[in-house]
Amino acid sequence: MAHKKLIRFAEIATFSNVLQYPREMQGKWRSFFKNTHPIVLELACGKGEYSIALAQQYPNKNFIGIDIKGNRLWVGAKKAREQFLNNVAFLRIQIELIDQFFAGGEVDEIWIIFPDPQLRISKSKKRLTHPRFLRLFQQIINPGGKIHIKTDSPDLYRFTKKVIGMYDCRIKNDIDDLYAEPGLPPELRITTYYETLDIAASKKVFYLCFTLPEEMPSEKMDKVLQKYLKDEAGLVVENKKEVKEDEEFDPSDDSLYYVNDSGFVVFTADYLLQRGYCCGNGCLNCPYDYKAVPEPRRSFLLEKRNNN
Repeated sequence: MAHKKLIRFAEIATFSNVLQYPREMQGKWRSFFKNTHPIVLELACGKGEYSIALAQQYPNKNFIGIDIKGNRLWVGAKKAREQFLNNVAFLRIQIELIDQFFAGGEVDEIWIIFPDPQLRISKSKKRLTHPRFLRLFQQIINPGGKIHIKTDSPDLYRFTKKVIGMYDCRIKNDIDDLYAEPGLPPELRITTYYETLDIAASKKVFYLCFTLPEEMPSEKMDKVLQKYLKDEAGLVVENKKEVKEDEEFDPSDDSLYYVNDSGFVVFTADYLLQRGYCCGNGCLNCPYDYKAVPEPRRSFLLEKRNNN
């Protein structure tokens, strides 16, 4: 097996559709594809099944499958070459370094297909929908660019919805049983080998599509998220180092947020004033009179507030 991997590693070095740590490519991906079509990323793409299927469905888009494991990338890259798919390429890097290989606004969409849910709370920062990664994505994706995630993990699905709510993201689509939904577009009907394994034993697939806010809340909010995860799991963990590093922030400070009867985090007016702008999501305690919320929803929210 080790010998086989070595052969594959040597071979992908000769593939024109595989790039390994190409720092010179930042801002030059459309030149690489020799067109101005939108650029779509698949993160942790494995063998590239989804990237290849998307490339087949949408010849007027460019797709880049990203993974660190060259042995897996070899499978997708070889198949793309055999099928003469010129609108798909593969990038071998760590996703944590993604901002070093794309320029601001160079990416139009991001797909995350059945990622490792990293179920242990201590590893939550490795989840690809953790705000740590969303901040990286914000540096490279077009404003309003969509992020898609498909998963069989109900835990990752709920976590991602929590992050979307806490970090001012906007949900474009939310399906808790994908294949029970009628009239799915072709890109959502694609299935991969991993999906057939149903490792999470959920017997259904969850799907979320969302966009990032103009400005992400600061890393202080990450401590609120971490506290929520620990509380939800019934854990009480003292971390004196964390407190020392940020003595001004107390995750239990109810001047920043509170949890309503439905279990959702609600930001206070004090927190929203500290943030300094209206996010347009129609926050309950918005101190800016919902000025970034489009009509007619803004008028509805103002009227509702006045009636209360």
